[in-house]
Amino acid sequence: MNGQKVIRRLLSTNSRFNALQTPRATDSTDVLIVGAGPAGLAAAIRIKQLKSDLRVVVLEKGGEIGSHILSGCVLEPTALYDLLGKDLSTYSSKYGCGEPPLGVKAGKSEMVWLTGDTRSMIPGQRAIRIPHPPQMNNKGNYIISLSAFTRWLGRVAEEHYGVEVYPGFAGAGLVYSDESTEESPWVEWAGKWGKQVTGVNLPPDTQHPRVPRVLGVLTNDVGISKSYTPNSTYTPGLFFQSKLTLLAEGAHGSLSKSIIAKFSLRKESEPQTYGFGIKEVWSVNEGHIPGKIIHTLGFPLDKNTYGGGWIYHMDNNLISLGLVVGVDWENPYKSPYKDFQIMKHHPFIRSLLEPSTSTRLAYGARTLTEGGLQSLPLLHFPGGALIGDSAGTVNVAKIKGVHTAMGTGILAANAVSEALSSNSNSLSTYTSSFLNSPIHSELYSIRNLRPSFHFPSFTKHHLGVLGGILYSGIDSLFLKGRTPWTFKHTQNEEERKQSVDNAPSLDSLRTKPTSVTNPIQYPPFEPPLSTDLLTSLSLTDTFHEEDQPEHLRLLTLPEAKIGVKLSEIRLEDEGEEESPSTSTSTSTPDSQPQPSQSQHRQNHVRINLSHYAGLLERACPAGVYEYVEDTSSPSPPSQNEIENHSEESEDENKSSWKNKKLVINAQNCIHCKLCDIKVPSQDITWSVPEGGGGPKYTIT
Repeated sequence: MNGQKVIRRLLSTNSRFNALQTPRATDSTDVLIVGAGPAGLAAAIRIKQLKSDLRVVVLEKGGEIGSHILSGCVLEPTALYDLLGKDLSTYSSKYGCGEPPLGVKAGKSEMVWLTGDTRSMIPGQRAIRIPHPPQMNNKGNYIISLSAFTRWLGRVAEEHYGVEVYPGFAGAGLVYSDESTEESPWVEWAGKWGKQVTGVNLPPDTQHPRVPRVLGVLTNDVGISKSYTPNSTYTPGLFFQSKLTLLAEGAHGSLSKSIIAKFSLRKESEPQTYGFGIKEVWSVNEGHIPGKIIHTLGFPLDKNTYGGGWIYHMDNNLISLGLVVGVDWENPYKSPYKDFQIMKHHPFIRSLLEPSTSTRLAYGARTLTEGGLQSLPLLHFPGGALIGDSAGTVNVAKIKGVHTAMGTGILAANAVSEALSSNSNSLSTYTSSFLNSPIHSELYSIRNLRPSFHFPSFTKHHLGVLGGILYSGIDSLFLKGRTPWTFKHTQNEEERKQSVDNAPSLDSLRTKPTSVTNPIQYPPFEPPLSTDLLTSLSLTDTFHEEDQPEHLRLLTLPEAKIGVKLSEIRLEDEGEEESPSTSTSTSTPDSQPQPSQSQHRQNHVRINLSHYAGLLERACPAGVYEYVEDTSSPSPPSQNEIENHSEESEDENKSSWKNKKLVINAQNCIHCKLCDIKVPSQDITWSVPEGGGGPKYTIT
């Protein structure tokens, strides 16, 4: 399949409608930032602080600033102080946006081990207090709603600094220059990045061919139906042309994933590994201690699954409660959603959430990066850079990433100011400044903690978590990261090369087939303490326009990497008609129907049902994926037909397998991106829906 046809699929086109050839408007800006989260907004503010005359545009796929922000957040305010000043009492008068919503100061912290049987999923009766790692010291920190904080920071950016923030504008695709005239981002960094940062020591490349430059971003078209035809509300997306582009999409963003593969930014890094967090906010009337912080280990996770829970006592009698599970979990029968719900059955947590005095107010889920320093890609590319969780700067030991995300945004902004002053489109100085920053020092000191939870000598005895706790305790208390070794997430160089561009993802490779795992029998829910998934989903206020192409695309791996050149889009000033472009010819590659979509679906169903028991049905926190009976198919095969079944004999025009088909309820999606990372067949690509679609988080 050729490149242009692929990107046209990602931009909602088919054989009768060519969106790329529909004239679209261009908006030029000095700096374009994709993502109005803490990293993107911090970058925008710092750029305007340095050069107030620059035009800075921030695109945000959520309908409002903060509506797609979710975190169990204890904020370390160092980056906030760097950005806006240390005296919080002056913020309201200085910036004119009211007091910052910093919730409550962090108080007493503790860590407990929850007992329970992870085979029967029955909680125990004890919560054993264990030593708190020194990285989790929260003196001077704040327990906040990150969604509320981001909304406030957005107001500061817009109202005080004049940053242009456009909610409801989703960055759908990157636009590259037609000619490869730019210096490779690896010039002067080949060999150096692996040696000084990630610990992946390879012979440096000596050949650095010229590459194209990022010119900006296309926003998503609006008003295209499920059948890929324009309706009465059709509006082509804009081409935001920029001198420099910063990607601040968060974990596993679609543009970030594409750019990392395009320029091989992770060729001297370990693959990224992820965590998956599920969160609720409860209003409680008893047992609330403002500022109290509790982290949990043990139940409901088995001793080979990395992860743990949190209970943060916020202001206004609110409790933030959640569970993070390492996405490299092994058992395909695992349901992180049910794990979290059953965690609340433990007496230690049940006592806080007494239904007669407590009310659940919010629910949400998202992925987060856990690979640390080893998994960082080279941070700059021709025409831009990766910041925040698009790069992957979460400090797993601290369970914090906001201060590092904002910090990278500030570093990138400094480099942007220098580059534009010298008419350069290279942000290599941002990467250099990162190496000399406290963020790098922080990530370096804890680099070995996360991979220590997968020592083979422990995991083969199902004791991976205990091995990780033992090593992490020694490293944190005594070694403090000052070791000559750097642990890897991969088992060997072959595995690293295989998954370095998430094709396939390392976490998907860690999933074991059903032939060597056992089903998990979860206890029933106990409403209102624990509820079915759709009841929880209703708390997210998720909405997508139903008559639009599915943004969860069943694509093969190479298709998800392709970008679009400037010459492949048509702009309004080229003098073309402004009506949607159509084509009836079937003689050219660009207008042919997409090949073998039925076969793609059939293969997906076959792999995921026959070997992984339909993992996505249990993994997805929003009920997006279902494997259902195909009522259009003939009757189920007989036992003799099954025994003599040949995979090659399947009808290529059928999308079902053994009378089962995949149903994607895209309207339920809360944009966590877990499916893209974890699906064993690695054929689901998360792309942006129409701008404004998705959850509407407010107190998360």
